[in-house]
Amino acid sequence: MKFAIILLRIGVFGTFLGHGILALLVNPHWIKYLEFWGFSENQAETLMPIIGIVDILVALTVLIRPIRYILLYAAIWGLLTALMRPLVGESWLQFVERAANWAAPAGLYALLYLKK
Repeated sequence: MKFAIILLRIGVFGTFLGHGILALLVNPHWIKYLEFWGFSENQAETLMPIIGIVDILVALTVLIRPIRYILLYAAIWGLLTALMRPLVGESWLQFVERAANWAAPAGLYALLYLKK
């Protein structure tokens, strides 16, 4: 079980670090996801680095010491960002491909915090 927890921590770290860096770099492909929620292109470009910093903080926190509420946030955020793909007209396969983005933090939460 301890090895599974380590692997999940590394998986969440990698996912959120990678996405955080891409958000800091203002990935132009992600602007449409924020526009879906009513943000303008300029607002999306301003908001994306903030999202990137939060993602990097989540990554580091989960790697160093997974906290219950951070894992819940990561699972919900991962699910919502994966769902954005089909909501903006992309294939449902884009959602399926990103299952680990929410399932890894949810699985880690379950292993660490759900009573047996």
